[in-house]
This record gives sequence, C-alpha cells and structure tokens, in this order.
Amino acid sequence: MSTELRPIVANFYHWEATTPDATFLRQPKGDGWKTMSYKEAGQEARSIAAALAAMGLEKGDHVGLLSKNCYHWVLADLAIMIGGFVSVPFYASLPKKKLEEVVELSDIKGLFIGKLDSWGDKGSELSPSLKTIKFPQYAGNAEITLGESWDELVKAHEAVKGNPVPSLDDLWTIKFTSGTTGTPKGVMHIHKTPALIMSDEEKTNWIGIMKLKDRRFFSFLPLNHVGERLGLEVPCLYVGGSISFAESLDTFAKNIQDTQPTMLFAVPRIWTKFYQGVMSKMTQKKLDTLLSIPIVSGMTKKKIRTALGLRDAKIVATGAAITPEYLKSWYKKLGLHLIEAYGMTEVCGSMTNGVDEDAPADSVGRSIPAGEVKIHEASGEVLMKTPYMMTGYYKDPEKTKEVLIDGWMHSGDRGTIDENGYVRVIGRVKDAFKTSKGSYITPNPMEEVLAKNDYIEQCCVAGLGIPQPICLVNLSEKGQKTDRSIVANELSKSLKELNGTLSNYERVSTVVINKDTWSESNDMLTPTLKVKRGKLDDHFGKQYLTWHESPDQVIWE
Repeated sequence: MSTELRPIVANFYHWEATTPDATFLRQPKGDGWKTMSYKEAGQEARSIAAALAAMGLEKGDHVGLLSKNCYHWVLADLAIMIGGFVSVPFYASLPKKKLEEVVELSDIKGLFIGKLDSWGDKGSELSPSLKTIKFPQYAGNAEITLGESWDELVKAHEAVKGNPVPSLDDLWTIKFTSGTTGTPKGVMHIHKTPALIMSDEEKTNWIGIMKLKDRRFFSFLPLNHVGERLGLEVPCLYVGGSISFAESLDTFAKNIQDTQPTMLFAVPRIWTKFYQGVMSKMTQKKLDTLLSIPIVSGMTKKKIRTALGLRDAKIVATGAAITPEYLKSWYKKLGLHLIEAYGMTEVCGSMTNGVDEDAPADSVGRSIPAGEVKIHEASGEVLMKTPYMMTGYYKDPEKTKEVLIDGWMHSGDRGTIDENGYVRVIGRVKDAFKTSKGSYITPNPMEEVLAKNDYIEQCCVAGLGIPQPICLVNLSEKGQKTDRSIVANELSKSLKELNGTLSNYERVSTVVINKDTWSESNDMLTPTLKVKRGKLDDHFGKQYLTWHESPDQVIWE
C-alpha cells in the first residue's frame, strides 16, 4: 500500500482490489449474520454514488445521513466519498424540530434515511426538492415512508468505474456537535485531516492499530460522532479490517460476544455498565480473591472478558466524557488498559491519550505526537494546537473566532499539566456554579467520587443559588432492585466519604434520587450520554432549596 498521503476512500479502493473477498461488514440478523465483502460493498457504494449523480447532485454538494449504525451507514458514507460529495451525518435520535434545524443549517441537497427507532411525521417539513434515499427496512425499527428505495437504486444504476478521489483540501464532512447547550455547530473538516491522522498513526504507532493482526471492530456508538468515526470507521478503512454492528440493545451482549473485537471504543457509561454487570454476580472481595490465585486468576480473567466480548481485545479506548479512576483500575485487574481519549470534534478526535500502561489513572494521558496542549494562565482553560484542526464552523465565522484564537483551540475545559506532560481535566469551565453564599463549586471531581457507588448509575452535583450543593442521582439496576433502606445507607456512606475531603462550603447536603431515568429522549442526556446540566437545573431547580433544607440526607423524588 502506498505511503503517499491520500484521502481515506483511496485506502478502501486498495482493499477492494487486493482483498476483494475479505469480510468488510457484518450485520446481525436474528441468530446469524449478514456479511459483505470489500468487493460487494464497493459495488453497492459505487451504484449509490451513481444514483446520487443521476438525481442531479454535483461534486461538493452536501449529503445528510440519518440512521443508527448499520452496514448501510458505512456504504452510504463510501458512496458520498466516491461521488465527491460532502457527508453531513446527523444523530439518529434527533427529534423533529432538531432535525429540521440541522437540515436547514447544513444546506444538504440529499439525505439518506435509515435504521431509526421512530419516524412518524419527521419528514413532513423537509423540502420537496431534497433528494432522499431510504435504507432497506431493518426488523424492529421504524418504517420509513419517505425516499427512493436503496435496493431499487442499486439495481437501476451501473456502478461508478475507476477510483475517483477528492482533493485532500476538499471538504470531507460537516459534523454537528452533540451540544450540551445551545444550537449545534457544524464542524468542518477536509479530507486531508483523517488521512493525516492515520498516516501519523502508522509512523508513530501511538494507539497501536497497525500492530493488530486481527482487525475486528465493533460499532455501536453513534457513527456520526467524531470518536466512533475516527476511532473505528476511518481506521478500519485504512487497515482493511471488518466492522460488526449491534442489532439492538437487547442483542448487544450476544452480538459483541459473537464478534470478540480486537479493538473497542466505548464511553464511560458503557464501561460502567460492564463493570456493574460483573459486580452484580459477585462481590469485589470474591473477585480480588480469585484474581490473587495464580492459575485461577487467568481462568477468571478469561471467563469475564469472554462474557463481556473482550476476550481478544488488544486496544480498549474510552472517551467523550472523563473516565473515573476506579474504572480504569478495575479493568487493569482484568488485563485491560483503558486508553483515555480526550479531545473535541473541532480537533477531529483525540488531543491526548493515556496510552502508557503507567499513565496516572486520574489523567487523560499526554498530548498526541502531532499536537500540543497548554493551560491558559488566567482561566486555567485547556488550549489545544494540532494539524487536525477544523477549518471552522459552517457559515459561522464569529463562533469560529470565539474558540480559535491565535492558532489555539479553546476547549472550554479547565485542567492542569504535570511535569511529565500528563493532562488532568477538572471539569467544564461553564459547569462551575455559584451557591447563595457566593462560593463557586466545581462539580465534576465530586461526581467522580460518588460514581464509585454501585447503586448509582449517573449523578449530577447541582445547587445554583442555594447555600450548599446537592446531588441528583439515577440509580443503577442494582440500586433499583435493592431495598430503599440499604440504598439510603450506602449513599449516606458515600456522601460522608466525599464530604470528608471537601471544604465546608463545598459539602453536599443532600442526595436526591430522581424517579425518572435521564435519557436522550427526555433531553437530559446528549446522544453521547453526557448530562445536560442546564436541563436538569431547568427541570428541578425550583425544588433545590426544599431538598437542601430537608432533614433527610437521602430523598426519593
């Protein structure tokens, strides 16, 4: 394979020509899998690229992609690259108004509509001039009533011949941020960026992708998110691996067990769920005992890793939110080093990685080889500089100027860098809030301490305008099944442990267990499962003072 810098689609052409029969995509279907080779994928993607051109789309036109992860998502993305168009992938869970907003903002001329939980009347406000293509129906998912049939278009259009490649300076994608607050911003990246990222990885072996002998990837985080796209789809296209998908939440465990990927990227909430699943079957004391016995230790690790689908995992990464220290330490006991990936959509993925086995568990690692990180002297904000920087926010030069200053990307995070170059992220600059005593509270470190409790699924320290912080909690599955008195006692212990480390003005007065689960559908979480603090404040804020003044330390809403 040529070492010349070239768009990622050129790598696909290489594998299509040299390993045409190798498995590229694996889609679960009932008890089995539908597989697609590089040659078969190339034929379908090339036919769809021809169909887009026949619809009147021209090189450089924007094409949207609205679907959960599935093999058609990757084929559509390939078709967009083959045709010289610009991909604009959206979160599959977008409600109608948000979808209308990003469709209008992005100026798309075409739209792929695929595997979705719901559809309803989401297409009613889309422009009649918008060219739409619907994926084949996925069992158990919404029926899409808008668009031309993917299968019919494949049959009707001859595959694009040759290997057309865009210029490295052509716009590759517009990625809309998940947005914990405000209007999503369209982050623009050119084709040179993913090509350079993978070329640099090949030169430095920073993450270790090139050393993988079996290149099996498992995709379940949203493919439109920079972490999944740059941590999974792009590397797979570059190294000629295979991508397996999850059919649904119900089949997730079976699908990943059947795949046993060699590389996996997941957000902290997923790693927490894996951990809680194991802990629901045995105590930590019992697990520590088993891991302390030489022969039994190896058997125990293999059994747990196989059940988690991580038997063959060589690279396991975590990101999108800061991963608690205790999780990293726990997985290390199983022989799994969680590589923390800290970055932004604006820098096209990671800016730091905890690749070293001895990286401090409370850090997010050190700067990537081609990057530089520093801390703003006045604000403590983490600043980033990298050749992978966005070209700007689409049609929003003013917002671009706000975050890109003198070549440095302002992250919005507060952090520190130690003498060895390890970066620690304290929390979002805007997450800090002021109590009625006039004291500022930084909630993120407090939440990390409380999150160690097995009865907690997610927590959010809040308290804008009241005397002391309180903590809002969603219980884990274990917590939901346990007697309330036991849960209250355990949460009180965690609160005592936390408060013993804090100044008087920081101490959390009350834990409030919310009756409803925070989710993307009720707008409490982003699509990457980060808490929308502003939404929690809006929803619960009027009750904060009452909860704080309650004589009970643990309250059920």
